[in-house]
Amino acid sequence: MGNEFYEDTISAIATPVGNGGVSIVRLSGAKSFEIINKIFSKKNLIEGKIYHGKIQENSEDIDEVIVLPFKAPNSYTGEDVIEIQCHGGIHITNKILELTLQEGARLAQKGEYTKRAFLNHKMDLSQAEAILDLIHAGTEKFAIAGAKNLFGKLSDETNEIKKEISDILSRIVAAIDFPEDVAEPDYGYLEEKIKKIIKKINHILSYSKSSNIFRQGIKIVLAGRPNVGKSSLFNALLNLERAIVTDIAGTTRDIIQETLDIDGIATTIIDTAGIRDDDNINKVEAIGIDYTKKYVNDADIILFLYDLSQGFTTQDKEIYDSIKHKTHIKIGTKSDLTTKKDEQAICISLKTGENIDLLKQKIKNSVINQNLTEIEYITNKRQQKCLQETENSLNNALIATQNKEIQDLISIDIKSALLYISEVSGEVITDEILNNIFDNFCIGK
Repeated sequence: MGNEFYEDTISAIATPVGNGGVSIVRLSGAKSFEIINKIFSKKNLIEGKIYHGKIQENSEDIDEVIVLPFKAPNSYTGEDVIEIQCHGGIHITNKILELTLQEGARLAQKGEYTKRAFLNHKMDLSQAEAILDLIHAGTEKFAIAGAKNLFGKLSDETNEIKKEISDILSRIVAAIDFPEDVAEPDYGYLEEKIKKIIKKINHILSYSKSSNIFRQGIKIVLAGRPNVGKSSLFNALLNLERAIVTDIAGTTRDIIQETLDIDGIATTIIDTAGIRDDDNINKVEAIGIDYTKKYVNDADIILFLYDLSQGFTTQDKEIYDSIKHKTHIKIGTKSDLTTKKDEQAICISLKTGENIDLLKQKIKNSVINQNLTEIEYITNKRQQKCLQETENSLNNALIATQNKEIQDLISIDIKSALLYISEVSGEVITDEILNNIFDNFCIGK
């Protein structure tokens, strides 16, 4: 598909809407230069230059702006593009957007700029998805890892794999089509080549769990009876007074959560209502307890707290038994009020600060121990599925090769592998999948 794929011109605000120093309104499409000529004080713009002037409506000045013109194919989308840098602010930015729409543009759909860039061969699908990762990156470490795909890390490797699969298929097909001139490739050769490709795919997929954790983050839930110090610990971990702390049981009745960056992992800390079962529970607190049980069930790591000064009660045991099968850290609180110790727990005092740093290190180790390594390849669920299907087809071809089946049959699985690996870059992709990907982008990107 070339630059002629879209006949219409789109416009959208490319920066977050709100008060700020600068906002950007971006036009893309065949009428971009025609539209800017109608609303900008300077005419006949030339690409490669930066223009300072005024946006006007009926000769009335609207704003003082900077305009950057780009001619196809030398732009982000591969089309004619105009970027208008205006003063930040909801009303002035919307006014300039409205003027572009009045002069013949239509409002861009979600992710349409990047979708056009993909369809105009300015980037492949894995690079487009890398942009989405950069936009939604919860930590600097994930942003840096995701940028590798934008620069072609995953594309380069999958393209090399695709080339190697194509080479195998070409040799088999040539022997099938021209049996008198071309000899069948040796089964030992095919086995060696297929194993080599499977090893490369396995290497990329070995980072799948780490990729998913970086993308989705980790949920840490504080759980235990009322008044064991959950909200106090929540505040201590955040280093701010986020949750209300009193000596009244059932103070926390709703879910409170904040996000931290723990060694590059977006970690959501969740304070929950204390779990108890007695006649003093009102309807609001009961709803909070129901929420707590749901969040505990969905947690990646649970911080189970109990009051050392009161000992490990029957109710503590009931709660602990319900969560001990999950990844958890057992914490004994209020150690300053007792000489009791628990060798199976980290004993802390939020009043004196005893073992708080030790607990933070334990939490950090628990997060990092989620099979996280230095990530070489960032992949998403779609890409992982494509790679797994490629590997499955190659495994079928490998078994057939080892059984020395006729190579015409082996070629069927090799062709299948080639189609699946081509889905990673988007060379083979359905409109439904394509729309689902770009629907996750914001308007203006």
